[in-house]
Amino acid sequence: MSNFTDEELLQVIEIGESDTVEFKESLSGNTPERIREAICAFANDLPDSRKPGLVLVGVKDDTTLRTTPVTDELLRRLADMKTDGNIVPPPSLTVEKRMLWGKEIAIVAVQPSNSPPVRCRGAIHIRTGPRRGIATAQDERILNEKRRYGDRPFDLYPILSAGISDLNLALFSYEYLSKAFSAEILGANDRSLNEQLAATKMITAADDPTATVLGILSIGKMPQDFLPGAYVQFLRIDGNNLADDIIDSLTIRGPILDQVRRLDDKLIAHNRIAVDITSGPLEKRTALYPIEAVQQITRNAIMHRTYEATNAPVHVYWFNDRIDILNPGGVFGEITSENFGESGLTDYRNPNLADAMRTFGLVQRFGIGIPIARRLLAQAGHPKPEFEIDNTYARVTIYSR
Repeated sequence: MSNFTDEELLQVIEIGESDTVEFKESLSGNTPERIREAICAFANDLPDSRKPGLVLVGVKDDTTLRTTPVTDELLRRLADMKTDGNIVPPPSLTVEKRMLWGKEIAIVAVQPSNSPPVRCRGAIHIRTGPRRGIATAQDERILNEKRRYGDRPFDLYPILSAGISDLNLALFSYEYLSKAFSAEILGANDRSLNEQLAATKMITAADDPTATVLGILSIGKMPQDFLPGAYVQFLRIDGNNLADDIIDSLTIRGPILDQVRRLDDKLIAHNRIAVDITSGPLEKRTALYPIEAVQQITRNAIMHRTYEATNAPVHVYWFNDRIDILNPGGVFGEITSENFGESGLTDYRNPNLADAMRTFGLVQRFGIGIPIARRLLAQAGHPKPEFEIDNTYARVTIYSR
């Protein structure tokens, strides 16, 4: 937003709402949901303006400014709309408070997505002049074409040797679609299977049924045939060094949903429960580790690892005194080794895979996995987890109590 001077912002307000500008007086009532829909529409950029869309909070429809102060809580609520899981893939946006004519306004600047269509609660919102609406099938095809020829993250790259026959269509139809879209949207759906696969980015386009990296990872029959490093290696080691005896091992292959579920089974099986019947009148049961903390970190590793140009898996090594989680691919985008894991800071090497994992219910909200894990470990009396991050790998160590 620093690119806009006060004079330019005042001119934007004077012109009124448009295909890149929306006014909101406050965050009362259902306004937060309307703002999410506007963010979604600006990210889709159907008019192809290639300019940031602006949501100005504190501006009335008649272009006059409110006198209500813009608080830190209001700015936080606006910023959280990026990562609260309602808009997927997560848009690129900034939030700022500005003073105009002696009055405070909040500005949300939304960058056009390089991975459209973007959805809010399963619906594709678009902007036509000052009006918002739901994308038609033709609008959706246009957005798919923009993705097809624009800059794409690796998870949307086509795998030229993979097609629809390499995808598990039952998993797509009966588990993914029902979670990705509401019953009303599915009930009104008149799209062909190819159009459904293209709309969810599992294939390149309806008329080009080449499977994408996302499609192979999410619903592929055997993703490792095309992405050899896309698996998890689990080891339970009876000791504190890799040279000690291995008492359990599993190479976990298959699509992401199967990998997470089978890894969870291993984590739960080895997370023994200690029973204390001497320190109080009631027995006390305590697990070796808070399982949700370990799940948050392992799923984070699967989501954020690099799948490009590597045969390395995610490693989960369970020692007697710690658990090490190691994944290929280190810091990315705005995330650095210094701010890694800070609440509210997030960037995505695989934004569409993150969306798919949220759709499957493997993550509920973006950007909070590491803070949740830290809190749960502290509550259970564990030392702080250690992070070793560079440009090629990330390692998280969870210590026992």
